[in-house]
Amino acid sequence: MKKLMKCFKNSRKFFRADLLAGITVALALIPEAIAFAFVAGVTPLMSLQTAIIMALVAAVFTGRPGMISSSTAAIAVVLAPLIAQYGNEYLFACVLLMGVMQVMCGVLRLGKFTRIIPYPVVLGFLNGLAILIFKSQFELFKVAGVYLPVFDFAIMLGFVGLTMLIIHYFPRVTKAIPSALVSIGLMTLVAVLLDAQGVYHLQTVADFAGGAVVGALPKFHIPEFVWSLENFKIIFPYAVTASLAGLTEATLTLRVLDEMTGTRGKMNKEYFAQGLGNLVVGMFGGMGGDAMVGQSIINTQSGGRTRFSGIIAGLGLLLFLLFAAPLVNAIPLASLVGLMFMVVVSTFKWETFKYKGKLPASDIVVVVLTSLATIVFDLATAVIIGVIVSALVFAWDKGKQIKVLTAVNSKGEKIYKVNGVLFFGSSLEFKNSFDVENDPEVVIIDLKYGKIMDTSSIEAINSVVERYESASKKVLVTRAAKPCQALLKNAQPLTKISSCDQYDPTE
Repeated sequence: MKKLMKCFKNSRKFFRADLLAGITVALALIPEAIAFAFVAGVTPLMSLQTAIIMALVAAVFTGRPGMISSSTAAIAVVLAPLIAQYGNEYLFACVLLMGVMQVMCGVLRLGKFTRIIPYPVVLGFLNGLAILIFKSQFELFKVAGVYLPVFDFAIMLGFVGLTMLIIHYFPRVTKAIPSALVSIGLMTLVAVLLDAQGVYHLQTVADFAGGAVVGALPKFHIPEFVWSLENFKIIFPYAVTASLAGLTEATLTLRVLDEMTGTRGKMNKEYFAQGLGNLVVGMFGGMGGDAMVGQSIINTQSGGRTRFSGIIAGLGLLLFLLFAAPLVNAIPLASLVGLMFMVVVSTFKWETFKYKGKLPASDIVVVVLTSLATIVFDLATAVIIGVIVSALVFAWDKGKQIKVLTAVNSKGEKIYKVNGVLFFGSSLEFKNSFDVENDPEVVIIDLKYGKIMDTSSIEAINSVVERYESASKKVLVTRAAKPCQALLKNAQPLTKISSCDQYDPTE
């Protein structure tokens, strides 16, 4: 309670904007939560209750004020096979395990490892996510899995376009009220009037859900699951994958909001919040969730800046379901599709098309590859692929940058001057730089402008030394930096490397 009061006190200057932004997000969460229920194979009410719990718990404990969490497509896709094969009780146990893993990631401060995610990977993720959101909205143009007739399709598309125009242009009239909220309200009013006059019936949330959505408070439920080794083996892979997918989406959402607001969130705290949210969800019979990029962008663009907007989103969704179900059921899908299309426009990084010829070709490849992987596989897989490819490209480029220059000093010793970083990617280039057969009796490897980084670099130097020793010649390694000296010293019992760091071969 003290935390909530402190949150309210700190949010007073943003209260109005956060309140309206939270209401807008709550409205936008409804059709998405229902859609994710169909993806996962659970009831719409379960998905909606998951959205409520995740939004509230994550908002209170979040490390990134303004971030919105809910039931999501990423978790739904991962857990759908488990639900289909083993049922809901295994799902609840899996969500609990997922929550524990995510909490531990926060407690162990593993968020620091997110800095290895390169910006091209973030670009690719955002572009792929925008395409996925765009594609998913066309499911709302269907009835019983079949696209609407041409005339109905055109009418709905017209309402979508009108919604987008209102969202785009209304801020020129006033920014006091979020344009997304205005558009949803106006489109709902128009749809109700048209239906009442018998002119035309637009698809509504109730139509999409297959009947009126009736709200109910989440009930505490301990999973009816036997925690045996056999059952644990079943849910563990799903829990790991879902946990990684959820934390990856939270990481990238946090980075997007940091960039949009010019502030910095706390990654480890956010991991803890996501995990705690899933722990509570698992104990109340939910399907699991994580941070939502699209809804977080809507919240931020609507003026949401503090955790209060997320709390309002969760409470608003609960109140809508409990006390305003007829209003919720009357919302036309067209207005929500238009809202999500505007999210697509703002999520997609259009400047990507301007990067051709201005950025390294490898970065463009990473962007495209990550985008495609996001669409074909899932978020976690896409980011892992992007990071691996980026690391390999970096290693390849750095491996080509090493230079080994030669000189002969007054003593007749041949000096190999290493310039660059010696590591697994450049070790072969380093080895091929030596002319063992034609070199003099004493050879110096000068590391004044070089760095050795790993075991591969030690092995490369040792291999060169062994080749010279086989030819009855001597190799001396000199002028290594202190960190490199430590590596050489630790490796001495296992190698034939002779190091003399005080010797200046140029004198």
